[in-house]
Amino acid sequence: MPLELPARFLRVATAGADGAASVGARAIYILPTARGLAFGLLLLVMLLGSINYANNLGFMLTFLLAGVGVVAMLHTWRNLLGVRLSPAGCDPVFAGQTALFRVRAFTGSGAERPGLEVALPGDAGEREDLARESTALFGVSREAGRRGRLPLGRLRVSTRYPTGLFQAWSYLELDTACLVYPAPGPAGPRPSHPVYDRSETGDKGVGVDDFVGLRRYRQGDSPRQIDWKAAAREQGLLTKQFGGDRADRLWLDFDAYPGLDTESVLSRLCRGVLDAAAAGHQFGMRLPGRVIEPGAGQAHRDRCLEALALFGEAA
Repeated sequence: MPLELPARFLRVATAGADGAASVGARAIYILPTARGLAFGLLLLVMLLGSINYANNLGFMLTFLLAGVGVVAMLHTWRNLLGVRLSPAGCDPVFAGQTALFRVRAFTGSGAERPGLEVALPGDAGEREDLARESTALFGVSREAGRRGRLPLGRLRVSTRYPTGLFQAWSYLELDTACLVYPAPGPAGPRPSHPVYDRSETGDKGVGVDDFVGLRRYRQGDSPRQIDWKAAAREQGLLTKQFGGDRADRLWLDFDAYPGLDTESVLSRLCRGVLDAAAAGHQFGMRLPGRVIEPGAGQAHRDRCLEALALFGEAA
């Protein structure tokens, strides 16, 4: 692990207009590793022995190995020069889980970059070889302690190529963040009973009373509405459709939990969203200053969870 310098001495590469950050020549730090220190101590002993015995062959071998060390240091430094990092996304998580940021490494010089390591400062990271004219994908983990937007923060890219005698590293900052949902609260009674509205089209509407037919499965459909018998007959995934006079709409209301603090209410609403989506209900949500109309499916679920994650943040 490289030495961590005080913040005022750091040179940090920041992301440009394309979202990528590049390692510059003046932003690379390099120090010998434990193996490099042992190598340097060995050279010192060889030099003292050569001086003591006036051994010309000893001098030649000592200076030859010292030259190898200098060349190795140059190659270690060059292995980082020009490496570019860009964000490659992060899937939303719930508070208390671990967010996995994906970071893409590439270089425009066309040279190979073996043994690159990308991690947060102080952490052990993944090590990948960046082949010529290619990219490598790294995963960087951060604990998501609270809801909201979790920034990736400062990254460290490092290498020990080619000999392991030296370690070079540089710091970069990418403009990316992970969306953190509130931690789901305890399961409990629904905040409101389902509201049954009459369908304007009678039994031809979308409701909960009568089975009216099958359609092809769409992403976000509830597993309870899938015709599993048809799937077992290898007819593909089909979703059952229901009609009738009633449309089941559930409202999740922020004001339904008096006496609880804001984070506890958001956690219970999060649980309500997950349970309603799993049951296949159409549901809406009322928050102070915002109303999300009833809907269903994966996109609606994610929209409600995002509203809970960013509740209270300035627009």
